[in-house]
Amino acid sequence: MVALAPFHSVTQPLSGAPRAEVKRSAWHQGCPVALSDLRVLTVSYVGFDGTAHTGQLVVNRSAAAPLAEVFRELYRLRFHIRHMSLGDAYGPVRLHPADGDVSSAFDCRQAVPSPCVGGSGTGTWSEHAFGQAVDLNPVENPYVGCGQTRSPSSRPYFNRSWHRPGMVTLAVVRAFQSVGWGWGGSWSGSTKDYMHFSATGH
Repeated sequence: MVALAPFHSVTQPLSGAPRAEVKRSAWHQGCPVALSDLRVLTVSYVGFDGTAHTGQLVVNRSAAAPLAEVFRELYRLRFHIRHMSLGDAYGPVRLHPADGDVSSAFDCRQAVPSPCVGGSGTGTWSEHAFGQAVDLNPVENPYVGCGQTRSPSSRPYFNRSWHRPGMVTLAVVRAFQSVGWGWGGSWSGSTKDYMHFSATGH
């Protein structure tokens, strides 16, 4: 196994070009968090190529330090992450990765209803709108309900007993639990959001 460089993390204010990108694509007046309360969290992660990369998320300032510790543990576990950059999440849509497998955090939007229900919004804020939720590898960790998902490329990952790279494991769940965050894969009922971790568990 190839040795990895030491883990690193940096938390910085959301300013300059990143602030402009987020304001253009993911924030608007009326959002439940001010831009000044968001931070850019830069962390080491292991890519699907098995080597070290540097990624970035926009998170609530209160979540930055706990999440840095979570990603430290994910790095130690060599959990594979496909894409995790601000450009992938907030840049022009035409430049987003074609596979849509982007790990991200802040997005000022409503909670998405279960695939059982359909529609695009629930009328309540998502935890992402507060910068207090992270989605990991949405292709490998789909949002499912009633045997359905909005992403056909995720269907091969409905079988959670067959583990493949990038799929959330119990060790990953425990890393988030160590800072008090819950997992959408543990929701009761037929709806599971395997990519989703949040400060409230919702």
